[in-house]
Amino acid sequence: MIEEQIEPLQALARWEHDLDRLRVQYAAAEPYPHIVLDGALAPEMFARCVAEFPPRDGAGWINYVHVNETKFGNTRAETWGPSLQTVVKSLTAPRFVRFLEGLTGIDDLLADRTMDGGGLHQTLPGGHLNVHADFTAHHTVPGWRRRLNVLLYLNPEWRPEWGGDLELWAPDMSRAVEMVAPIGNRLMVFTTDEQSFHGHPEALTCPEGVSRQSLALYFFTAEDHPMFRSTNYQARPGDGFKKVAIYVDKGALRAYDVFKRRLRFSDQRISRLLRRGR
Repeated sequence: MIEEQIEPLQALARWEHDLDRLRVQYAAAEPYPHIVLDGALAPEMFARCVAEFPPRDGAGWINYVHVNETKFGNTRAETWGPSLQTVVKSLTAPRFVRFLEGLTGIDDLLADRTMDGGGLHQTLPGGHLNVHADFTAHHTVPGWRRRLNVLLYLNPEWRPEWGGDLELWAPDMSRAVEMVAPIGNRLMVFTTDEQSFHGHPEALTCPEGVSRQSLALYFFTAEDHPMFRSTNYQARPGDGFKKVAIYVDKGALRAYDVFKRRLRFSDQRISRLLRRGR
């Protein structure tokens, strides 16, 4: 296949060569360790991934539509095109995992090829994702503690006036410390823990036919007794009466998380209940 003739993650050799500097940059970043790396994929591979990004009316999409978020996810790689599948393989391969370990100082990272909560993400005009810290343990693999998020943005174009910047918030939720625009072919890596609050809470203003597109991959370590906690949504200063809805919805999602872990309740089933015909 033609895709196999292209080194998909063309920037990896450069990042490996520059690892000492990147490691310092990662550790020093505020409000928690993170880094933004542009030009991740070979241009030809990026163009193919954008062209292959599956339409919202295709198979495999899960609805995450409630008070705290309105987005769609697809973890069924068999419904993706070959270039997207190749990129996932590169980003979960031992070489890239070793790079992440060197970058972050976290040893023995485990790539989650089941993409629990990850995979392709798409947010349509008007969609949002409230500020939150992520769930802390894998839903189906016992003993896996979540440690890193890797996001690859797959937007062929993204204008500042459309919103959608990923906001990184201070641990005390007093302010957004940094904003990261979802520029195409941009890779972002950040440590995820109980206080790594992030989101894009304002409704997107991109035009109809445009969506905020990304690939999300999560990395774990094996522990005897990892802490289990569902996604922890937070209200921002000035959210006013919205705080009540945010926290009520968070409680409902916590209950769903218990069902999901203990009763093997599927996202696909709840997605059908939440579908709003978008």
